[in-house]
Amino acid sequence: MTQSLSLLYVHLVFHIGSKKVCLRPDRTPKLYKYIGGILRGKECFPVCIGGMPDPIHILFVLSKNITPADLVRDVKRSSTNYLKTVDSYYKNFNWQSGYGAFEVSASAHQRVVRSINNQGIHHQKKSFKEEYLYMLNESGIAYSEEFLWNK
Repeated sequence: MTQSLSLLYVHLVFHIGSKKVCLRPDRTPKLYKYIGGILRGKECFPVCIGGMPDPIHILFVLSKNITPADLVRDVKRSSTNYLKTVDSYYKNFNWQSGYGAFEVSASAHQRVVRSINNQGIHHQKKSFKEEYLYMLNESGIAYSEEFLWNK
């Protein structure tokens, strides 16, 4: 082949490392826009970014030129630095060290968009922990529950 082509939808999920510094609701739209800019800068296409504001859910098309781990590192680092520069309230902000990255079929990505856009309603019925374990199990990802949650 003379050309490299891909269309990989990824549903990325991670949350704040410490509940001492939460995302303020008035800041989340600007943060989501900023994260979208990071993705575009890495040749990834953001489809939907949302959350409660914690956890954050990001559905995007992964560029063929970056690994998920490198992208997550860059998104977390840059968005943390951004928050720390816009408001002193965030001086001790950090994201958790881990994340979940789930492949999404092209035929199912609209369902994931609806889920991300309805997180407030969704979490009235199911906790983040229940949702995350469901996602891991449905994806067939092996895990040790003792290492999933902040202590």
